[in-house]
Order: sequence, then structure tokens, then C-alpha cells
Amino acid sequence: MNSLVLLVVGAILFLLAYASYGAYLAKKWGIDPSRKTPAHEMYDGVDYVPTNRYVLLGHHFASIAGAGPIAGPIQAAIFGWLPVYLWIVLGTIFVGGVHDFGSLLASIRHRGKSIGEIIEANIGTSGKKLFNIFAWLTLVLVVAAFTSITAEAFAATPAAGTASVLFIFIAILFGEFVYRRNASLAVSTVVGVALIFLSVWLGYKYPFMKFDKTTWQYILLVYIFFASVLPVWLLLQPRDYLNSFLLYAMLIGGTLGIILMHPVLQLEAYKGFSLTTGSGVQYLFPMVFVTVACGACSGFHSLVGSGTTAKQLSSESDARFVGYGAMLIEGFLAIVALISVAYVTKAEGSPAEIFAKGIAKFMTSFGIPEDFGKVFVTLAFTAFALTSLDTATRLGRYIFQEYFETKGTEKNPLSDKYVATLITIFGAYILLAYGYQKIWPIFGSANQLLSALALLALTAWFVRTGKNPLMTFLPMLWMFAVTLSATLLLMKNFYRAGNYILVLLSIALFVLAIILMLVTYNTLKAAGKTEKTTSAKMD
Repeated sequence: MNSLVLLVVGAILFLLAYASYGAYLAKKWGIDPSRKTPAHEMYDGVDYVPTNRYVLLGHHFASIAGAGPIAGPIQAAIFGWLPVYLWIVLGTIFVGGVHDFGSLLASIRHRGKSIGEIIEANIGTSGKKLFNIFAWLTLVLVVAAFTSITAEAFAATPAAGTASVLFIFIAILFGEFVYRRNASLAVSTVVGVALIFLSVWLGYKYPFMKFDKTTWQYILLVYIFFASVLPVWLLLQPRDYLNSFLLYAMLIGGTLGIILMHPVLQLEAYKGFSLTTGSGVQYLFPMVFVTVACGACSGFHSLVGSGTTAKQLSSESDARFVGYGAMLIEGFLAIVALISVAYVTKAEGSPAEIFAKGIAKFMTSFGIPEDFGKVFVTLAFTAFALTSLDTATRLGRYIFQEYFETKGTEKNPLSDKYVATLITIFGAYILLAYGYQKIWPIFGSANQLLSALALLALTAWFVRTGKNPLMTFLPMLWMFAVTLSATLLLMKNFYRAGNYILVLLSIALFVLAIILMLVTYNTLKAAGKTEKTTSAKMD
């Protein structure tokens, strides 16, 4: 199969989906540009800040993308490129895009509150508490998985680690000049992007940050602590915004390389329904769907959308552009990642190495040296993993604080932002001993199960507000079927391998999801009976 066919077909389908299904959702959900958003209503200059839609798209896209749409398809490709490709395209359009767009809109309509608070408003306090526990555990897995992947990539490619550290200081300067000194966004963007590419060159020429994987893990854990507690304008937002240009450049470079080179895929289209791997027997259903993870649908996105993006959306008319649009771009990135692994004959090494090798080879078609290309692609890969890391840590801190928040004058010490951040990071540190290869399957299952729970919350909200819930209800059923099956299989595999902490974590996630489903069902059933009784009395 010629890779160019997959790329072009995917791009056309995504553009058509944005113009048709995305517009259909916006109409059915009642997008209202005249309605005031929380960014204006609750402006505080820290979290609630009206933001240019293009800046916000960059911030949101960089936050949700991370390493997921690259590492996921690469690892799922053991079953062949065809099932992975089909799930990326169909999942992005009908599941992931709906989930992201809906979560963002629901948060806007609930004063920029998190999905947990939306559950409380539509399902009840017990539902919120259960969801917050589940979401926090999932975020700990996100931090552990992406810390492990990033540390391994930096240890293997010191040039990327060096450039990434330089990039952090560039982002801080960008935030200071744009948000505190009122510097021109256009001029600052040009200067910032130029400095990013200078940092790539400096890292390539003078890779002085040469540490092993363990040392990098400690450095990253310290970094995400500060990233979590600093104001959003100082590091998180400018880093995400500038990151988006890195990814756009990588996407354009990889896409142009595929167009010019149009390589023939070396990977088989389909390798079978069941395969024996180092971790035991793997089944196409459900493992492809949870392994692809962020490449088609991700519960983490609902936390980003309702945790940070909804607080910065300037107009409801931007919700489809940011929410649905960013997911479609992520799906396109997942296709590029799939092509890279399907082209590399011997796909050995970490996902970052496999991806960098493939894209760097494609970019040689228009004159980029392969060694430099590998450094650039590895930097882009790890830059987005870092973005997901600091966003996930901040969101984990928000949820932990929210859970232990008390009413009245007496403050619970666990609701302190520094304590909440340290506990979240410590949870991830405990899991780092397993490495991303063992963490990724349970991360994928928990992440996808979180998306099912977010879709459950959206369905409950639509039912209560009198809107047709079918667009979220059907994807919700599919995601529950996939993720609960995968979690049961993982319990068995972890138990046989003696990974008892991961067994307990799997059980906790499974039980929490089942209880939350039952609570939601009983709540909606009781609400339905109340409405019928009220109607009967009125008649």
C-alpha cells in the first residue's frame, strides 16, 4: 500500500467531518456566539483569561497531543496497519471529536468547571467524588507514562534534551513579554519560533545535557512540580502555544516528505486477531482501541478542555474550532505516526526513536540531513510529552484540591496546591519503576475508560437539558465495551506477571467505573420518575 493514499484519504475525511458533522453537532447543541463565556464573566488574569482562538488552539492542541497519538499507533501496529488506520479515522470523527467538543461546551455552560463538577450538577455529589478519584488515578498514570517515555528519549538523544531545556526558558520569556509587557503577539511569535529553532541547532551542535534515564526522570519530576504551581500565563500557555509551531513544522515536514517520497508500507495490513507478545497473548479487540489511545479518543482531553481551555475560550463560536478541530489534527498526526512505523522495516527501540527514524527519513526527500531530522523530530515528540506532563500534573492538582476542599474557615492541608502537587507526583514516581511498556496498556485502558465516563456525564447533561443524547450515548456504549473488556484482560496479565500494584490499580478503576455507571442510571431514572409525577399533577 502506498502511504500517500492513507494520508490523503485521512486528510479529506477529516476536513469533510469538520465542515459537516462538526457543524451538525454545533447546531444540535445550540452554540451561541452572543453568550458570554466564563473567560469574560470570571476573568481573574490567572486561570480565566479570554484568549485568541489561534493561540488557544495551539495551547489546547499541544496539551492534548503529547506523546499519545504517536506512541499509541506505533505500539498498536503489531496487529497491522489497517485496523489501526480505520480506528484512527472513524474514532477521531465520531468518538474523540464528539467527546472533546462536548466536554468543552459542557464546561463553558457550567462556568468553566471541570467534568467532575458537571457530574455533580447532573448526577450528584457521590458521582462527582467517584469521578474525581478515577480521574486523579488516570492523571497519575499519564504523568508516569509520559515521564518514562520522555526520560528514555532524552537519555537516548541528549541533543533533544538540551534543546528542550533551552525551550523552557524561551517560553518563560515569551510569557513575560506578551502577558506582562504587552509585546506584540505577532512579533513575539516570530522571535519565539526563531529562538526555538536556534535551540534545536544549539542542542544538535552542543548536547551538554547528557544524563541517564533515571536522572532525567528526577529532573522531569522537579520540572513538572514548578510547572504545575506557576501562573498559567508564565509557562503553561506560552510553552503550549510555541510548541504548536514545533508540531506544525514536524507535521508539515513529515507530510511533505511522504508526498515527495510516497513510500510503500512495509508492514502487513493485518497480522491476525490474536498475537503472542512478551506480555502474553494480545487480542485485536479490545487492545487496538485502548493502545491507540489519544490517536482516536482520550479521556484526558475532557480534563484539559474543562480544566484549562474552557476558562480561556473567548467565544462559544470558537468551541468547534478548538475542541473538534484540535482532535482532527491529532488524528492526522496519528496517521503520520502510523505511516512512519509501517515504513520502518525493523521497528526497534522506543516509540520516539521509531517515529524520529521514519519522519527524518521522509524529510531527506527535500534536503534535511537525516541526523538533524532525528534530533528535531525527537525534540517535537518530547516537547509535546512534556506539555502533557505539566498539564496533567496541574489538572491532577486541581482535582486533588477539589476533592479535599472544605467549606468554612478551617482549611484542609490536603487542599493546598503545593501538597496536592507533591502527592500527585509521588503517585507517578511509584509507578515509574514499571517503565512505559508496562504502564502504557493500563494507561490506555484508564484513559479510554475516562472518556466513556466523560461521555456518560455529557449524556446525562443532554438528557436533563432536553437535547438529543444519541451523539454521545452511542460512543459511550462502545467505549465502555472496549475499556471494561481491556481492563479485565489486563488484570489477568498483571497478576500472572506478578505486577500486583498494577492489578490493584486495575481493579480500583474497574470498580469505580461500574459504580459510577450505576449511580448515573439510578439518578436519571429517579429524575425521569419525578418529571412524570410532576407532569401528572399539572394535568
